Amino acid sequence: MIYGGHFDPEVKKERIQELEKEVNDIEFWNDKKHSEEVLNELNILKSKLSKIEELKTNIESNLEIINMIKDNLDEDMKELVESDIERLENEINSVELELLLNSEYDKCDCILEIHPGAGGTESCDWASMLYRMYTRWCEKNNKKIEMLDYQDGEEAGIKSVSFIVHGINSYGYLKNEKGVHRLIRISPFDSNKRRHTSFASIDITPLYNNVEIDIEIKDSDIRVDTYCASGHGGQGVNTTPSAVRITHFPSKIVVTCQNERSQIRNKETCMTVLKNKLYQLEVERREKELKSIKGENTEINFGSQIRTYTMCPYTLVKDHRTNTENTNVDKVLDGDIDKFIYDNLKLGVR
Repeated sequence: MIYGGHFDPEVKKERIQELEKEVNDIEFWNDKKHSEEVLNELNILKSKLSKIEELKTNIESNLEIINMIKDNLDEDMKELVESDIERLENEINSVELELLLNSEYDKCDCILEIHPGAGGTESCDWASMLYRMYTRWCEKNNKKIEMLDYQDGEEAGIKSVSFIVHGINSYGYLKNEKGVHRLIRISPFDSNKRRHTSFASIDITPLYNNVEIDIEIKDSDIRVDTYCASGHGGQGVNTTPSAVRITHFPSKIVVTCQNERSQIRNKETCMTVLKNKLYQLEVERREKELKSIKGENTEINFGSQIRTYTMCPYTLVKDHRTNTENTNVDKVLDGDIDKFIYDNLKLGVR
Protein backbone atom coordinates (compact mmCIF):
# COMPACT_ATOMS: atom_id res chain seq x y z
CA MET A 1 0.00 0.00 0.00
CA ILE A 2 1.56 3.30 -1.09
CA TYR A 3 -0.50 5.75 0.95
CA GLY A 4 0.49 6.37 4.54
CA GLY A 5 3.85 6.93 6.26
CA HIS A 6 6.30 9.01 4.24
CA PHE A 7 4.20 8.32 1.09
CA ASP A 8 1.20 10.19 2.57
CA PRO A 9 -0.03 12.52 -0.21
CA GLU A 10 -2.42 14.47 2.02
CA VAL A 11 0.43 16.21 3.83
CA LYS A 12 1.99 17.11 0.50
CA LYS A 13 -1.31 18.44 -0.84
CA GLU A 14 -1.69 20.70 2.20
CA ARG A 15 1.86 22.01 1.75
CA ILE A 16 1.25 22.62 -1.96
CA GLN A 17 -1.86 24.66 -1.11
CA GLU A 18 0.16 26.73 1.38
CA LEU A 19 2.87 27.43 -1.17
CA GLU A 20 0.41 28.26 -3.96
CA LYS A 21 -1.31 30.73 -1.63
CA GLU A 22 2.08 32.35 -0.98
CA VAL A 23 2.87 32.48 -4.72
CA ASN A 24 -0.42 34.30 -5.38
CA ASP A 25 0.40 36.98 -2.84
CA ILE A 26 0.97 40.43 -4.37
CA GLU A 27 4.33 40.88 -2.61
CA PHE A 28 5.63 37.39 -3.47
CA TRP A 29 8.17 38.58 -6.05
CA ASN A 30 9.63 41.31 -3.84
CA ASP A 31 12.20 38.84 -2.50
CA LYS A 32 13.62 37.08 -5.55
CA LYS A 33 15.74 34.63 -3.56
CA HIS A 34 12.84 33.52 -1.40
CA SER A 35 10.45 33.30 -4.35
CA GLU A 36 12.86 31.00 -6.20
CA GLU A 37 13.11 28.73 -3.16
CA VAL A 38 9.32 28.58 -2.81
CA LEU A 39 8.82 27.76 -6.49
CA ASN A 40 11.53 25.11 -6.33
CA GLU A 41 9.87 23.43 -3.33
CA LEU A 42 6.46 23.70 -5.01
CA ASN A 43 7.70 22.02 -8.21
CA ILE A 44 9.40 19.23 -6.27
CA LEU A 45 6.26 18.51 -4.23
CA LYS A 46 4.03 18.52 -7.30
CA SER A 47 6.39 16.11 -9.06
CA LYS A 48 6.42 13.74 -6.07
CA LEU A 49 2.65 13.88 -5.68
CA SER A 50 2.16 13.20 -9.40
CA LYS A 51 4.38 10.12 -9.20
CA ILE A 52 2.57 8.80 -6.12
CA GLU A 53 -0.85 9.21 -7.69
CA GLU A 54 0.29 7.63 -10.96
CA LEU A 55 1.65 4.63 -9.07
CA LYS A 56 -1.59 4.33 -7.10
CA THR A 57 -3.62 4.31 -10.33
CA ASN A 58 -1.39 1.65 -11.92
CA ILE A 59 -1.52 -0.58 -8.85
CA GLU A 60 -5.30 -0.33 -8.61
CA SER A 61 -5.54 -1.19 -12.31
CA ASN A 62 -3.42 -4.31 -11.82
CA LEU A 63 -5.49 -5.35 -8.80
CA GLU A 64 -8.64 -5.15 -10.91
CA ILE A 65 -7.05 -7.38 -13.57
CA ILE A 66 -5.94 -9.88 -10.92
CA ASN A 67 -9.47 -10.07 -9.53
CA MET A 68 -10.81 -10.62 -13.05
CA ILE A 69 -8.48 -13.49 -13.94
CA LYS A 70 -8.14 -15.26 -10.58
CA ASP A 71 -11.16 -17.50 -11.30
CA ASN A 72 -10.36 -17.93 -14.99
CA LEU A 73 -6.59 -17.91 -15.34
CA ASP A 74 -5.28 -16.32 -18.51
CA GLU A 75 -1.54 -17.00 -18.91
CA ASP A 76 -0.95 -14.04 -21.22
CA MET A 77 -2.64 -11.64 -18.80
CA LYS A 78 -0.76 -13.22 -15.90
CA GLU A 79 2.61 -12.64 -17.58
CA LEU A 80 1.61 -9.07 -18.42
CA VAL A 81 0.66 -8.31 -14.81
CA GLU A 82 3.82 -9.96 -13.44
CA SER A 83 6.07 -7.89 -15.70
CA ASP A 84 4.18 -4.73 -14.75
CA ILE A 85 4.47 -5.55 -11.04
CA GLU A 86 8.27 -5.74 -11.38
CA ARG A 87 8.29 -2.35 -13.11
CA LEU A 88 6.04 -0.84 -10.45
CA GLU A 89 8.23 -2.23 -7.67
CA ASN A 90 11.26 -0.44 -9.15
CA GLU A 91 9.26 2.78 -9.49
CA ILE A 92 8.00 2.52 -5.91
CA ASN A 93 11.58 2.12 -4.65
CA SER A 94 12.61 5.17 -6.68
CA VAL A 95 9.76 7.30 -5.32
CA GLU A 96 10.35 6.07 -1.76
CA LEU A 97 14.00 7.06 -2.06
CA GLU A 98 13.02 10.60 -3.03
CA LEU A 99 10.49 10.79 -0.21
CA LEU A 100 13.09 9.69 2.34
CA LEU A 101 15.02 12.87 1.52
CA ASN A 102 13.05 15.08 3.87
CA SER A 103 15.69 16.40 6.27
CA GLU A 104 16.35 20.12 6.47
CA TYR A 105 19.38 20.23 4.17
CA ASP A 106 18.77 17.17 1.97
CA LYS A 107 17.79 19.28 -1.03
CA CYS A 108 21.09 21.22 -0.94
CA ASP A 109 24.08 20.84 -3.21
CA CYS A 110 27.08 19.39 -1.39
CA ILE A 111 30.85 19.53 -1.14
CA LEU A 112 32.47 16.11 -1.50
CA GLU A 113 36.08 15.58 -0.41
CA ILE A 114 38.26 12.49 -0.74
CA HIS A 115 41.45 12.03 1.29
CA PRO A 116 43.66 8.93 1.15
CA GLY A 117 44.70 7.34 4.42
CA ALA A 118 48.10 6.05 5.44
CA GLY A 119 49.64 3.77 2.85
CA GLY A 120 51.23 6.07 0.29
CA THR A 121 50.67 5.10 -3.34
CA GLU A 122 48.16 2.36 -2.46
CA SER A 123 45.82 4.76 -0.67
CA CYS A 124 46.26 7.49 -3.29
CA ASP A 125 45.25 5.01 -5.98
CA TRP A 126 42.24 3.95 -3.89
CA ALA A 127 41.24 7.62 -3.54
CA SER A 128 41.29 7.96 -7.34
CA MET A 129 39.07 4.87 -7.67
CA LEU A 130 36.56 6.41 -5.26
CA TYR A 131 36.74 9.69 -7.15
CA ARG A 132 35.82 7.87 -10.35
CA MET A 133 33.01 5.99 -8.56
CA TYR A 134 31.35 9.20 -7.36
CA THR A 135 31.83 11.09 -10.63
CA ARG A 136 30.27 8.14 -12.50
CA TRP A 137 27.36 8.17 -10.04
CA CYS A 138 26.91 11.90 -10.68
CA GLU A 139 26.89 11.34 -14.44
CA LYS A 140 24.25 8.62 -14.17
CA ASN A 141 22.06 10.79 -11.94
CA ASN A 142 22.38 14.03 -13.93
CA LYS A 143 24.39 15.79 -11.23
CA LYS A 144 26.87 18.46 -12.27
CA ILE A 145 30.36 18.65 -10.79
CA GLU A 146 32.27 21.85 -10.04
CA MET A 147 35.90 21.12 -9.23
CA LEU A 148 37.41 22.98 -6.28
CA ASP A 149 40.78 21.34 -5.78
CA TYR A 150 42.62 18.36 -7.28
CA GLN A 151 46.06 17.23 -6.11
CA ASP A 152 47.81 14.37 -7.88
CA GLY A 153 49.57 11.72 -5.82
CA GLU A 154 53.37 11.64 -6.01
CA GLU A 155 53.48 8.34 -7.93
CA ALA A 156 49.88 7.55 -8.78
CA GLY A 157 46.32 8.35 -7.81
CA ILE A 158 45.10 11.38 -5.87
CA LYS A 159 46.60 13.14 -2.89
CA SER A 160 43.30 14.96 -2.29
CA VAL A 161 40.29 16.13 -4.24
CA SER A 162 37.26 18.29 -3.44
CA PHE A 163 34.35 19.27 -5.66
CA ILE A 164 30.79 20.56 -5.47
CA VAL A 165 27.94 18.27 -6.55
CA HIS A 166 25.12 20.37 -8.01
CA GLY A 167 21.58 19.03 -8.32
CA ILE A 168 18.38 18.60 -6.30
CA ASN A 169 18.90 16.47 -3.18
CA SER A 170 22.64 16.02 -3.80
CA TYR A 171 23.41 16.22 -0.08
CA GLY A 172 20.48 13.98 0.80
CA TYR A 173 21.67 11.24 -1.52
CA LEU A 174 25.35 11.40 -0.57
CA LYS A 175 25.30 12.36 3.13
CA ASN A 176 25.62 8.75 4.32
CA GLU A 177 28.71 8.21 2.18
CA LYS A 178 30.67 10.20 4.76
CA GLY A 179 33.22 8.03 6.56
CA VAL A 180 36.13 5.68 5.95
CA HIS A 181 36.06 3.33 2.95
CA ARG A 182 38.34 0.27 2.94
CA LEU A 183 39.74 -1.60 -0.08
CA ILE A 184 41.22 -5.12 0.02
CA ARG A 185 42.97 -6.29 -3.16
CA ILE A 186 46.11 -7.66 -4.75
CA SER A 187 48.23 -4.55 -5.15
CA PRO A 188 49.13 -3.58 -8.74
CA PHE A 189 52.14 -1.78 -7.24
CA ASP A 190 53.53 -4.83 -5.43
CA SER A 191 55.86 -6.98 -7.55
CA ASN A 192 55.27 -9.88 -5.15
CA LYS A 193 51.50 -9.71 -5.78
CA ARG A 194 50.62 -9.52 -2.10
CA ARG A 195 47.23 -8.54 -0.75
CA HIS A 196 46.99 -4.99 0.59
CA THR A 197 44.40 -3.05 2.59
CA SER A 198 43.92 0.63 1.79
CA PHE A 199 41.81 3.33 3.40
CA ALA A 200 40.36 6.63 2.19
CA SER A 201 37.98 9.02 3.91
CA ILE A 202 34.98 10.72 2.35
CA ASP A 203 33.67 13.99 3.78
CA ILE A 204 30.30 15.41 2.73
CA THR A 205 29.17 18.93 3.63
CA PRO A 206 25.89 20.52 2.51
CA LEU A 207 26.28 23.72 0.53
CA TYR A 208 24.14 25.93 2.73
CA ASN A 209 22.17 28.89 1.52
CA ASN A 210 24.40 31.94 2.05
CA VAL A 211 21.44 33.77 3.58
CA GLU A 212 21.28 31.38 6.51
CA ILE A 213 25.02 31.39 7.18
CA ASP A 214 25.91 34.05 9.72
CA ILE A 215 29.54 33.17 10.41
CA GLU A 216 32.04 35.87 11.29
CA ILE A 217 35.58 35.06 10.26
CA LYS A 218 38.21 37.35 11.70
CA ASP A 219 41.27 38.18 9.62
CA SER A 220 43.44 37.24 12.59
CA ASP A 221 41.93 33.74 12.61
CA ILE A 222 42.99 32.81 9.10
CA ARG A 223 46.09 32.55 6.95
CA VAL A 224 45.77 32.92 3.18
CA ASP A 225 48.41 31.25 1.01
CA THR A 226 48.63 31.48 -2.76
CA TYR A 227 50.46 29.11 -5.10
CA CYS A 228 50.53 27.99 -8.71
CA ALA A 229 47.65 25.67 -9.58
CA SER A 230 48.69 22.11 -10.29
CA GLY A 231 47.46 20.06 -13.20
CA HIS A 232 48.35 17.12 -15.39
CA GLY A 233 51.32 18.89 -16.93
CA GLY A 234 51.84 20.88 -20.12
CA GLN A 235 49.36 23.69 -20.66
CA GLY A 236 47.24 22.42 -17.77
CA VAL A 237 49.62 23.96 -15.25
CA ASN A 238 49.02 27.57 -14.30
CA THR A 239 52.24 29.62 -14.11
CA THR A 240 50.68 32.36 -11.96
CA PRO A 241 49.88 31.99 -8.23
CA SER A 242 46.10 31.82 -8.72
CA ALA A 243 45.39 28.86 -6.40
CA VAL A 244 44.38 29.77 -2.85
CA ARG A 245 44.67 27.92 0.44
CA ILE A 246 42.99 29.27 3.58
CA THR A 247 43.84 27.91 7.02
CA HIS A 248 41.39 28.63 9.85
CA PHE A 249 43.37 28.45 13.09
CA PRO A 250 40.57 27.99 15.70
CA SER A 251 39.00 25.01 13.88
CA LYS A 252 42.16 23.83 12.08
CA ILE A 253 40.13 23.63 8.88
CA VAL A 254 42.09 24.01 5.63
CA VAL A 255 40.31 24.72 2.34
CA THR A 256 41.84 25.10 -1.09
CA CYS A 257 40.58 26.13 -4.51
CA GLN A 258 42.37 26.23 -7.84
CA ASN A 259 39.41 25.90 -10.18
CA GLU A 260 39.54 29.47 -11.52
CA ARG A 261 42.47 31.30 -13.07
CA SER A 262 41.52 34.33 -11.00
CA GLN A 263 43.05 34.42 -7.51
CA ILE A 264 40.22 36.67 -6.32
CA ARG A 265 37.51 34.23 -7.42
CA ASN A 266 39.38 31.28 -5.91
CA LYS A 267 39.62 33.16 -2.62
CA GLU A 268 35.88 33.92 -2.70
CA THR A 269 35.14 30.24 -3.28
CA CYS A 270 37.48 29.27 -0.43
CA MET A 271 35.70 31.62 1.95
CA THR A 272 32.32 30.22 0.90
CA VAL A 273 33.51 26.65 1.52
CA LEU A 274 35.08 27.65 4.85
CA LYS A 275 31.84 29.29 6.02
CA ASN A 276 29.95 26.13 5.05
CA LYS A 277 32.33 23.96 7.06
CA LEU A 278 32.15 26.23 10.11
CA TYR A 279 28.37 26.30 9.85
CA GLN A 280 28.35 22.50 9.65
CA LEU A 281 30.48 22.30 12.79
CA GLU A 282 27.95 24.49 14.58
CA VAL A 283 25.05 22.34 13.38
CA GLU A 284 26.83 19.16 14.54
CA ARG A 285 27.65 20.78 17.90
CA ARG A 286 24.00 21.63 18.49
CA GLU A 287 22.87 18.13 17.46
CA LYS A 288 25.46 16.61 19.78
CA GLU A 289 24.22 18.73 22.69
CA LEU A 290 20.62 17.74 21.96
CA LYS A 291 21.50 14.04 21.83
CA SER A 292 23.46 14.43 25.07
CA ILE A 293 20.38 15.89 26.75
CA LYS A 294 18.34 12.95 25.46
CA GLY A 295 20.96 10.54 26.78
CA GLU A 296 21.96 9.18 23.36
CA ASN A 297 25.40 7.87 22.52
CA THR A 298 27.16 10.51 20.41
CA GLU A 299 30.64 9.03 20.05
CA ILE A 300 31.93 8.91 16.51
CA ASN A 301 34.85 6.64 15.65
CA PHE A 302 36.27 8.16 12.49
CA GLY A 303 38.79 5.32 12.17
CA SER A 304 36.16 2.64 11.61
CA GLN A 305 35.19 1.88 8.03
CA ILE A 306 31.60 2.25 6.91
CA ARG A 307 32.10 0.07 3.84
CA THR A 308 34.59 -2.53 2.65
CA TYR A 309 35.35 -3.28 -1.00
CA THR A 310 36.97 -6.71 -1.26
CA MET A 311 38.54 -7.78 -4.57
CA CYS A 312 40.62 -10.70 -3.25
CA PRO A 313 40.33 -13.58 -2.23
CA TYR A 314 36.66 -13.08 -3.20
CA THR A 315 34.64 -10.17 -4.57
CA LEU A 316 32.24 -8.36 -2.26
CA VAL A 317 31.23 -4.83 -1.31
CA LYS A 318 29.67 -4.72 2.15
CA ASP A 319 28.19 -1.76 4.02
CA HIS A 320 28.79 -2.36 7.72
CA ARG A 321 25.87 -0.19 8.85
CA THR A 322 23.09 -1.87 6.86
CA ASN A 323 24.82 -5.17 5.93
CA THR A 324 23.93 -4.41 2.31
CA GLU A 325 26.11 -6.47 -0.03
CA ASN A 326 26.98 -6.62 -3.72
CA THR A 327 29.36 -9.23 -5.18
CA ASN A 328 29.89 -7.20 -8.36
CA VAL A 329 32.68 -4.89 -7.16
CA ASP A 330 33.41 -3.54 -10.64
CA LYS A 331 29.79 -2.45 -11.09
CA VAL A 332 29.83 -0.65 -7.72
CA LEU A 333 33.09 1.10 -8.55
CA ASP A 334 31.49 2.17 -11.82
CA GLY A 335 28.99 4.25 -9.82
CA ASP A 336 26.26 1.70 -9.02
CA ILE A 337 25.83 2.67 -5.35
CA ASP A 338 22.08 3.42 -5.32
CA LYS A 339 21.25 0.31 -3.25
CA PHE A 340 23.73 1.36 -0.55
CA ILE A 341 22.32 4.91 -0.57
CA TYR A 342 18.72 3.65 -0.42
CA ASP A 343 19.30 1.21 2.44
CA ASN A 344 21.13 3.81 4.54
CA LEU A 345 18.31 6.31 4.04
CA LYS A 346 15.78 3.66 5.13
CA LEU A 347 17.94 2.90 8.16
CA GLY A 348 17.73 6.53 9.17
CA VAL A 349 13.92 6.47 9.46
CA ARG A 350 13.56 3.21 11.40
